[in-house]
Amino acid sequence: MNTGLTDRMKSWVNEEAANLPLPGGGFTDTRWLTLAALGREDTVLGRFAEAHADAVAILDELGGPPPKRGRIWGVWAAEPPSPVLEASHGSRGWKLTGVKPWCSGASLCTDALVTARVGDRSMLFAVDLTQDWCRPIPHTWHAVGMSRSDSGSVRFDGALAVPVGEQGAYLERPGFWHGAIGVAAVWFGSACAVADVLHTSVRSGADAHTSAHLGAVAASLGAASSALTTAAAEIDSDPNDCEDRGRTRARIVRSIVESAATDCIDRVGRALGAGPLCSNGVHARRVADLTVYLRQSHAERDLAALGEDIAKEDNPW
Repeated sequence: MNTGLTDRMKSWVNEEAANLPLPGGGFTDTRWLTLAALGREDTVLGRFAEAHADAVAILDELGGPPPKRGRIWGVWAAEPPSPVLEASHGSRGWKLTGVKPWCSGASLCTDALVTARVGDRSMLFAVDLTQDWCRPIPHTWHAVGMSRSDSGSVRFDGALAVPVGEQGAYLERPGFWHGAIGVAAVWFGSACAVADVLHTSVRSGADAHTSAHLGAVAASLGAASSALTTAAAEIDSDPNDCEDRGRTRARIVRSIVESAATDCIDRVGRALGAGPLCSNGVHARRVADLTVYLRQSHAERDLAALGEDIAKEDNPW
């Protein structure tokens, strides 16, 4: 784990994170602007901050144990067919046994919200990762982009855990879809940082071809910004998702931001060539990080699910 990144995350958690508004409380736009700014500073920092912020919101929504100051939380909820993490209840309470993949911040986080199987259903648990029965598995994260996110697998050997909400509550709560847009806010901030290189180039003098790419990037990012702002206002007006728009809204916003970020990466590369990718280490790392982070989207699978939902509406526009 990069020392500078670790120190910056610890500083943010200790000094700033407590001031981040919860989603649906009237200041959701401020929440996403903050996450976008962190993503613009460093994509991996934004990814860590978004997970910590999401964990705090989940604990508040589901009545989990309040997070202590200075602790760094992750949300580890990926559930591929294999491996499987299982939860069991005994005389000492709940314990988790098995391997959990895709654990962002595996060596950084002090705590995590972790989904585990209880019978044939999933349940969410809060886990203190400093106990001896939780160990990151070495050499399970080989990424180049997002390499510093340390998102490998973690082994649980009877780790003590505290249930958060009832079975299925993690996915069924309104805040699940509110939180899904927080990821898009970080994508947006990181894409803006990618665009900065093109903006600087055009300001210093460029041909019409390069300026046209900047104009297209500005249009894409403007649409993404507007989508985030509109969604924040809608969430604040209906925090409990009584209108049942949360899932559709989240998928639309994520698709718009993903498209804008992808377009930004492509156009900056086409406008400026390989130069910035080969001579500007910060830019090269950011492009690599964002390219991988965008794949937290499920691409056409998400679009297919969105299309199925839209098809059920009489007047979706």
